[in-house]
Amino acid sequence: MTVLVTGSVGFIGFHLCRRLLFEGTSVVGFDNFNDYYDPALKIARSNELDIIADKTATKYTLIKGDLENATLLEEVFDAHGPNIVVNLAAQAGVRYSIENPSIYIQSNLVGFGNILEGCRKYNINHLIYASSSSVYGGNKSYPFSEKQGTNHPVSLYAASKRANEIMAHTYSHLYELPTTGLRFFTVYGPWGRPDMALFKFTKAMLENNSIEVFNHGKMVRDFTYIDDIIEGIIRVINKPPEPNPSFDYLTQDPSSSWSPFRIFNIGNSSPITLIDYINALELALGITAKKVFLPMQPGDVEFTSADISALENWIGFKPSTSVNEGISKFVEWYRAFYKV
Repeated sequence: MTVLVTGSVGFIGFHLCRRLLFEGTSVVGFDNFNDYYDPALKIARSNELDIIADKTATKYTLIKGDLENATLLEEVFDAHGPNIVVNLAAQAGVRYSIENPSIYIQSNLVGFGNILEGCRKYNINHLIYASSSSVYGGNKSYPFSEKQGTNHPVSLYAASKRANEIMAHTYSHLYELPTTGLRFFTVYGPWGRPDMALFKFTKAMLENNSIEVFNHGKMVRDFTYIDDIIEGIIRVINKPPEPNPSFDYLTQDPSSSWSPFRIFNIGNSSPITLIDYINALELALGITAKKVFLPMQPGDVEFTSADISALENWIGFKPSTSVNEGISKFVEWYRAFYKV
């Protein structure tokens, strides 16, 4: 089996490629190394994947390019013949989408359209793609269930992820392309993104700087450790969706279909407040943070919590890494990587 992983030197993509290579699976990585955050970290991840491929004697190919480049993407499908595609490439970030909407339209919509076309033309066995908990937008019914409506996004990033789900369903219907969307809930861990709270807080605290705590620390997030996310993806890869024979056309469950299409939440299902998250980081670092309390930011949501019963029933797995354990592992990696 050959797996094409887009966004292969991003946070989740790197960890997925790493796991696949250790399992002896041939991997084709695709990434544009953009500068949304420091490309040096992406280069370090890429170098690490080269080392793992050498150690495991597993075939690994990296292509640098943009999803918007349909010609290049078709050449990748044609030359490498992947059986599975995991699309993790996207312009990330909720607040950045308010300032730079055109980037999201190109990468998350045009780029994803090119992925779908490649999967259709080359008869891919299964497309797995990253969605997000942000699609729930203004929803106030907790925990979030895939059966709930997602028609009121509060950021363009969220809207682009919801659009991906709708586009995927269309291809599942028209071309019988098996597609699975995974709604990630606040992923964190080693090799994480510098724009995320844990990374920013750790850096600031080690440099004796203050941290910005939005919504006065009352935000609630379903923080999910990276290894749990990767285990979920691996199991989903090996279980492509099938048409739902009991699909009710009157109630229209949005998480399944008469076509080979599924959507799943993947979260820790143990939401905590931002201030408790900071407390766990203070414990791991042995440092008390200097906190600057601020109001909510535009495009943000106050609460996320995942109902993961559907995923657990589908693959027999649910995330379980505690926040204290996950943050400790992140801090251990951060100190070693940055030598602090």
